[in-house]
Amino acid sequence: MTPYPFQLAGGIGLFLLGMSLLTDGLRAYAGKSLRQAMIRFTGTPLRAFLSGVFITALIQSSSATTVTAIGFVSAGILTFAQALGVVLGASLGTTATGWMVAVLGLKISLGLYALPLIAIGAFIQLLARGRARQLGLALAGFGLIFVGIESLQRGMEGFAPLFDLAALPSDSIAGTAFAAGIGFAMTLVMQSSSAAIATTLTALHAGAIQFEQAAAVAIGASIGTTVTGVIAAIGGSPAAKRTALAHVLFNLVTGVIAFLLLPQFLQAIAWGQEHAGLGAGAISIAAFHTRFTLLGVLVFLPLVRPFAELLVWMVPERGPALTRKLDRALLQHPAVALEAVRGALIETACALFEALRASLSIPRAKIDYLGRIQIQQALEAIEGFIAQVPADTADRVLSQRRTALVHALDHLMRMRERLDTPPHAADAHAHAPLQAAAASTVEQLHAAADGLAGRSATGWAELLQARADTLEAERQAQRAEIIEQTAEGRWMPERALEILDWLRWHNRVGHHIARVCVYLDEARLNGGSLPYVVSESDLGQPE
Repeated sequence: MTPYPFQLAGGIGLFLLGMSLLTDGLRAYAGKSLRQAMIRFTGTPLRAFLSGVFITALIQSSSATTVTAIGFVSAGILTFAQALGVVLGASLGTTATGWMVAVLGLKISLGLYALPLIAIGAFIQLLARGRARQLGLALAGFGLIFVGIESLQRGMEGFAPLFDLAALPSDSIAGTAFAAGIGFAMTLVMQSSSAAIATTLTALHAGAIQFEQAAAVAIGASIGTTVTGVIAAIGGSPAAKRTALAHVLFNLVTGVIAFLLLPQFLQAIAWGQEHAGLGAGAISIAAFHTRFTLLGVLVFLPLVRPFAELLVWMVPERGPALTRKLDRALLQHPAVALEAVRGALIETACALFEALRASLSIPRAKIDYLGRIQIQQALEAIEGFIAQVPADTADRVLSQRRTALVHALDHLMRMRERLDTPPHAADAHAHAPLQAAAASTVEQLHAAADGLAGRSATGWAELLQARADTLEAERQAQRAEIIEQTAEGRWMPERALEILDWLRWHNRVGHHIARVCVYLDEARLNGGSLPYVVSESDLGQPE
């Protein structure tokens, strides 16, 4: 009897290790493709749900899918309603583990045949280069899962007489609740509902528990999986807390549905045994797990948008509005972190554009001092955050995006300085070139804000840059004309210098507007075309 507890513990450990290696290997091997797929196929809650099902079933980790969705919400890549669709899909996708254990792990003994797969995966991981190494890690993890199931099965068969849960009552509410509590505790200890389900199916297969108890344990394990998300959300961003709360509410409601349906499910199994020769085994438990999770999805999926609004109301945003996207948890995912930086830069740019428009209005609006301070603090916070994003020189696209964002930040900082010394808009009536310059700058600010908000057609940034170049040439001609007129005595030198300074102000602001938009456009997550060569002024030349 002595070896069986060790086999049981070792089987659980091998299963957990195999799941971890499989998840980590597949995430590293196809991480970029999975991120792009999640972005591309999450336009509606239904598509987001299907995306969550597919990705979770592939990488065998609802936690990994959920964490990725949380990161995308924090970065502004997905809406919270879309992320909820992904989370619902992840909850259903994780039931695939139960089917894998019930159909392959218990019906077909693959432990012995999985050993060569582990060896192949290990050799690939050791000898291959690049992404192929991660594929080897995933193959080794896949093989370890079945070795773990076989060890778990042998340990459970010997351990069953020592821990006979089947002797406990199972036909009462108290007995069902007790079995569900065991499932909850197993998930809490193992930090994996998949491992808890695998252990339950193995125990049922070995006769250590009754079928009714196994169904109740599956319900408890499903509810227990929310604890991991709650712990991870402590001290996290509002997006993380909302997602954890959504996960808790979904699993609790789903658990209640499962408890209510459990008697009908057991009656259906009894009818199947009597009339169709169906067995009350591990496959039936896997089907029950999938069924009650799917019913929960059917309840929540049509209500995703109002449910998301409720959660946003329950967990409001906190902190400075312009930099809310800068969640430190995103630093583990550089591509997503850079997209969060881009989102924060866009919001800060739009706030700065609005302040500049106010400074050029006639009569000129009072410049909000607090608003200027908030813009300055936002730029400093963005500068500090982007410095913490891990650099990856091997990823050329990521490096290009990072460089573009740094350039955009530099131009916004220069524009912020221009806000302290705006030209006197009322004096524009005294000179036509100043009136035209103010109007064109306001027009540029409007066009830039529309483009950054996604309200403009493709190529808007390039058109804005071309417009800025044209205006710069016109103003240079105007400067030469004013200097010539001053030499002829038609302007007082002091007044001429004021006009030249104001034209220079509009010229530089127009240049910064265009460059900010070009760099933010090319720094998109899907990549820009990098259409412009860096100019001398972009390299920090004095203005």
